[in-house]
Amino acid sequence: MINRKILVSLCVLLATTLTVAQTKKQSKANSKVKTEKTPFVWEGANLYFLMTDRFNNGDKSNDVNYSRNKTAGKLRGFEGGDLKGIIQKLDEGYFTKLGINVIWFTPVVEQIHDGVDEGTGFSYGFHGYWTRDWTALDPNFGTKKDLAELVKKAHAKGIRIMLDGVINHTGPVTPVDSVWPEGWVRTEPKCQYSNFENTTACTLVANLPDVKTESKVAVELPPFLIEKWKAEGRYEKEVASLDDFFKRTGYPRTPKYYIIKWLTDYITEFGIDGYRADTVKHTDESVWADFKTECDFAFADWKKKNPTQVLDNNPFYTIAEVYNYNISSGQLFDFGDKKVNYYENGFTAMINFEFKSDAQKDYSTLFSKYSDLLNNQLKGHSVLNYLSSHDDGGPFDGKRTKSIETGTKLLLSPGISQVYYGDESARSLVIEGTQGDATLRSLMNWNDLKTNPETQKVLLHWQKLGQFRRNHPAVGAGVNTEISSKPYVCSRAFTRGNYSDTVVIGLDLVIGKKEIPVGSTFKEGAKVKDAYSGKLATVLNGKVNVDSEFDIVLLELIK
Repeated sequence: MINRKILVSLCVLLATTLTVAQTKKQSKANSKVKTEKTPFVWEGANLYFLMTDRFNNGDKSNDVNYSRNKTAGKLRGFEGGDLKGIIQKLDEGYFTKLGINVIWFTPVVEQIHDGVDEGTGFSYGFHGYWTRDWTALDPNFGTKKDLAELVKKAHAKGIRIMLDGVINHTGPVTPVDSVWPEGWVRTEPKCQYSNFENTTACTLVANLPDVKTESKVAVELPPFLIEKWKAEGRYEKEVASLDDFFKRTGYPRTPKYYIIKWLTDYITEFGIDGYRADTVKHTDESVWADFKTECDFAFADWKKKNPTQVLDNNPFYTIAEVYNYNISSGQLFDFGDKKVNYYENGFTAMINFEFKSDAQKDYSTLFSKYSDLLNNQLKGHSVLNYLSSHDDGGPFDGKRTKSIETGTKLLLSPGISQVYYGDESARSLVIEGTQGDATLRSLMNWNDLKTNPETQKVLLHWQKLGQFRRNHPAVGAGVNTEISSKPYVCSRAFTRGNYSDTVVIGLDLVIGKKEIPVGSTFKEGAKVKDAYSGKLATVLNGKVNVDSEFDIVLLELIK
């Protein structure tokens, strides 16, 4: 009898132990689900675009190089911004608080040593688009050690780094910056922009040599570059690297392949995550297909050699600047006599020049248009939306009187969002005494962020929306469904593999107590949080009640 009782007790104990173990296992599994890291999705990225020279000066010792001490036009000289300045803001958590998960900065390769006047005042290559040597960094911007540190620190914070690549042209010719050999570049005619040929086989402006990217004739290295590399003690190394590249690929030694090699070396060496390609429509589209092939190879090679530093399985990302491309055109850009599909020639996204005009429309029209286009005609691709930029003289809010609206429309629209440095701080785009695009390129207004309450209010708005976008791929990459037109309420839903994400957005709501219809987006009784105010709520009868001092609600499910 006693033995039977002991046996029963042992069975009960064993069953209890198994139940507890299963409960712990289930609890651990649930915990894993709840803390599952939000995947990074390029199509829904929140990208910060900054001009390296104008963002932040982290090293004053490198402010003047190559005797660049001539008096430049207003905001047309080097102002001191550098890679260390970006690193400094990374360390401070500035980008993280802003919800940024991609940083794109203007080119940092070595620029022409002198400057020129293109009719808007004497200018140096502070913007980074006047290349002298693709294989070196300009000391005004920093060193390769700085770039390595930047990429590593950004990756540690879940932020991708996108470089800016120029293949179309070299820098202008100056008394100290010789023209590249005739086999490399053309110096005339000047582009007329009325058909494909006079947009591609021409110079953008006078004295901006155009690389003969269409050439099938092999060329030797420019004499000035050979002399330079020898003086720097790296000639043999660079030549050996070129020999290896051309042997591996079998490409002819034409101008475009040299430059493609030099640009993709930054992927191999530093593990950058993407390229924004400059002046794309001014070269034959095949250039970019080849460029993407080599970018993919270099990225795979870097991942193979640095397995512990790989962030995820995302492929290398490329964004095209095809000036005046509009999302309404779908996948094609029309030159007048020829239409080109750049999505089929190396690019996963294109900069959308139409967004600033679409942003004049109401939320319903804007969001539904972009969701429809991105999930149909452009499915599998994306666009980069912006409301101000470095070379667009007609920004959405040129006088910075609508910074809140700008943030709302940009950060909550389907597609990739481009935050141009200073959008989040209402940095002035009207600078007295400047000529041309210099007015768009002022120094980042850090002091306003420290001392001006209105600027701080604007920043907080951009931070809240940016973090919501970063935390929810559905915002930029999901399907938009309108729930209510007045007040405006919509849902966004995104699914990829086993991951799904759904949010509800309410705009132009009443201040104070508000009832937000959520339809069937969230289950009855679901717990949700308004990411904008921090208020918690429960779904009752397909609605959520939130009492906040704001007219915006960003609902996310509490898992």
